[in-house]
Amino acid sequence: MAQGPSVRRRRLAGELRALRERAGLTGDRVAEVVGWSASKLSRMETARVGVRAKDLLLLFDLYQVPESRREALLTLARTDRRRGWWDMYDSIPTEYANYISLEVAASEIKRYDLLLIHGLLQSEAYARSVIRSGLMSLAPAQEVDRRVEIRLTRQETLRRPDPLKLWVVMDEAALRRVVGGPEVMRDQCKHLVEQGERPNVTIQVLPNRVGAHPGAVGAFSIMEFPGKHDPAVVYVETMASSLYIEDDTDVHRYGLVFDQLRAMALGPEESLEMIGHIAEQL
Repeated sequence: MAQGPSVRRRRLAGELRALRERAGLTGDRVAEVVGWSASKLSRMETARVGVRAKDLLLLFDLYQVPESRREALLTLARTDRRRGWWDMYDSIPTEYANYISLEVAASEIKRYDLLLIHGLLQSEAYARSVIRSGLMSLAPAQEVDRRVEIRLTRQETLRRPDPLKLWVVMDEAALRRVVGGPEVMRDQCKHLVEQGERPNVTIQVLPNRVGAHPGAVGAFSIMEFPGKHDPAVVYVETMASSLYIEDDTDVHRYGLVFDQLRAMALGPEESLEMIGHIAEQL
């Protein structure tokens, strides 16, 4: 998909799949009974489209959903995309807003970075340099300021009462790339050490000496959620768009790659020592 579904739409889709399976019905059988195409039900159950209230009521009757659960599911459908702090920013792209909503709802993110420090771990000066470079000096200073503010606000997920658990494996190349000049990079490395000491943040460095590895194809995030029917999703960002991978087999494959990367990387303590040493060199 080019755009990720909202958190609530994913949750509703998971609930609908669970209700159908509990009723012992196949997707084809449900589509036949209610007079839909099988693809329509599939799009609902994979959160690719929203679900209208009248369609929900049809499924409730077929699945024999008790009245006590119906209102909660109808509320999920009505509030398909809950407003969040990111909605205060005018003209924020829908694709970015969807990503932030997933990041805020996630309980844990496992991230591999190849060339740059992950946004949740960036210092303000580093973030400003990355954002300015990405915009290729085509945007006004106010737009750069706005994007930096959004990025720094996202980092509050690491400091909230129920903080996001973040496990990052970063390639040594991301630390050696001097973004914004030596002083900015030195402060960024010190910032990483401070963040890595948080109980909910784990940072590992994949040293250059390991050579070829399964993450060489590019950065990715595995986002996990607390809901029982809210499966993990892999997020991959490209130059032109963003890709959300939700197929269980593919998500599992990315999980295996991440496990191998962190096994090849330096341990958390050794990684922070290396980052501190790079800061001293700068």
